[in-house]
Amino acid sequence: MKNILDVMSFQNRKEANKAQKIKLTDYRKINKSGVVLRFLFECAIKLEMKPLTSASAAIIYHRFYKEVETADYDEYLIAASALYLAVKIKDEPIKIRDVINVAHSTLNRGAPPLELGDEYWSMRDAIVQAELLIARTLKFDLNFEHPHKFLLYYMSTLKDWLGPNIWNSVPAAKTAASFLQDFHHSPKILNHKVNHIAACCLSLSLQTYGIQVPLSDESDDTSMWYLPFVTDLSKEKHWEIIEDIIEVYKQEAVINAY
Repeated sequence: MKNILDVMSFQNRKEANKAQKIKLTDYRKINKSGVVLRFLFECAIKLEMKPLTSASAAIIYHRFYKEVETADYDEYLIAASALYLAVKIKDEPIKIRDVINVAHSTLNRGAPPLELGDEYWSMRDAIVQAELLIARTLKFDLNFEHPHKFLLYYMSTLKDWLGPNIWNSVPAAKTAASFLQDFHHSPKILNHKVNHIAACCLSLSLQTYGIQVPLSDESDDTSMWYLPFVTDLSKEKHWEIIEDIIEVYKQEAVINAY
């Protein structure tokens, strides 16, 4: 329970920081695990990408580096290329010039948009070439299932199960969605089934707010609330995924210390 409370404490601090002027991450000066994914999601927010598109970019990034050595390729270039590839896959109306300028200004704080000169065309060519490299490395298998649709289904069912009074008393749905999106910062998201991830994000949210699902007992492996949805999710796997989600926030705290 302490770990769960730690996560909520961190999320509350993040919400409070939105109202304050905080120090921006200098990506060129921080060499910590997870910092490139922060860059990816910061760019996605600036580009006003849909959550599913930015999640797709993160999965593309993680899958690419599962196949190659990290030191062999520029991680920020691969992240920018993953964003542009995800835009194409999800058919979002975002131009490559926007991706280039956002990536450049995020890496170089305070820098103006690139002029249509040598630096711009060099970066554009690098992103296009990296895009082809990613596609080839992943054997052009760029269609993958997301946990999001499973999470929506589980939340819809639990809302009816719990009743509107309990469901609306806490932001369990919003928190579960935040856990899911934040879990995309970790390459460990590739280690688990998408329906397992969705169930565990919702489970962590329910535990965070102390919501007990009727007719379920967490001390009994056979009466966990998620078993009707995910019959092959063991209690051990359930806690393993939750620990992986919590680890994302511990990693974030380390980055924020710089």
